[in-house]
Amino acid sequence: MRAPERTLNRARELRRQMSLPEVVLWQALRKGRLAGLRFRRQHPIGPYILDFYCASAQLAIEVDGFAHDTAVAARHDEVRQAWLAERGVAVLRFSAGDVLQDEKFEAVLKAIERALPQPPPARCTRHLPRRAGEDPV
Repeated sequence: MRAPERTLNRARELRRQMSLPEVVLWQALRKGRLAGLRFRRQHPIGPYILDFYCASAQLAIEVDGFAHDTAVAARHDEVRQAWLAERGVAVLRFSAGDVLQDEKFEAVLKAIERALPQPPPARCTRHLPRRAGEDPV
């Protein structure tokens, strides 16, 4: 879904002004470092900007700082999450403190990996009976 020009410009600005927790998480996600998947940072989608987004997994990752602790911000996050869910995008939220603490950061990365879709199991065809005249696969 194409974002409005205003949202695109704001996303570009946010990429230049990432918070420390966002920078730390970005270093772990960029260049396929997590499960070989490509994440985008400060990705615009519709009227919203996602901290991190993996299009192939339809997964958004949000790093919540103190600004998300108010009732107004919590309501905005609920509306935003419902809008994304309607479009098939799952959202994972982590506190900025969890990203910055070494002992919790590993748990954050594992939670992201668990949320990623698992590849389908490889099909095993060698146990299937062959028809007469059929070449082995």
